[in-house]
Amino acid sequence: MFLHDIDFDKFNIACDNTLTNPHFQDDEPFEAIVSNPPYSIKWDGDKNPLLINDDRFAPAGVLAPKSYADFAFVLHALSWLSTNGTAAIVCFPGIFYRVDGDAEQKIRKYLIDNNFVDAIIQLPNNLFYGTSISTCILVLKKSKKTNDVLFVDASNECIKITNKNKLTNTNIENILNMFKDRKDIQYVTKIVGNKVIASEHEYNLSVNTYVEKQDTREQIDIKVLNKQIAKTVEKENKLRKEIDKIICLLEE
Repeated sequence: MFLHDIDFDKFNIACDNTLTNPHFQDDEPFEAIVSNPPYSIKWDGDKNPLLINDDRFAPAGVLAPKSYADFAFVLHALSWLSTNGTAAIVCFPGIFYRVDGDAEQKIRKYLIDNNFVDAIIQLPNNLFYGTSISTCILVLKKSKKTNDVLFVDASNECIKITNKNKLTNTNIENILNMFKDRKDIQYVTKIVGNKVIASEHEYNLSVNTYVEKQDTREQIDIKVLNKQIAKTVEKENKLRKEIDKIICLLEE
């Protein structure tokens, strides 16, 4: 906070285990939640019988896997979100499509069936220190006006600095505009109904599933290429004949 010029009287930080011993319960619910939890860490999960009855996790009917606590942090944020609030959570992309033990798929089902997922934004890779993967921002809301999800592929919204990528103010503004405008843009954004996500994709929330990647490979016109090859062969044949003539003269 000090690095961002925020004075000590403007924040309150507690050091503890968010999942098993959360603080600030007297202050919730919150209208805005921003979270960057650790990726795929281990936690007690179903080893602790008290957790399934925790008000934060019980509504989903299943706990996040013991080996992957990602969705536990997501459900924690959702539980403490006010009715008119918005939560933005930086997530490991694997949680949006993993089916290992199907607990994460059941939690995705809970989030979609209850219309809590507002948007998923895929960020550029190599953006954060300590990991080079393309992380995602999961945006949650409890009072959405539409029954769909906005998928944004913002993987190209960055500049390269040394060996890392960076979001400039322009990149951030572009991403925010795509989020606010909420419309389909080929190769960049796609709005998908919750029913489609459920019935056609079995609650897969990977951005790559819905936003088509642009084919940047060079397009080759086979007819033009064939003509070029024919001309090259013709030149080679002429050259071969000229070489044959020279050889004949040398042999005389």
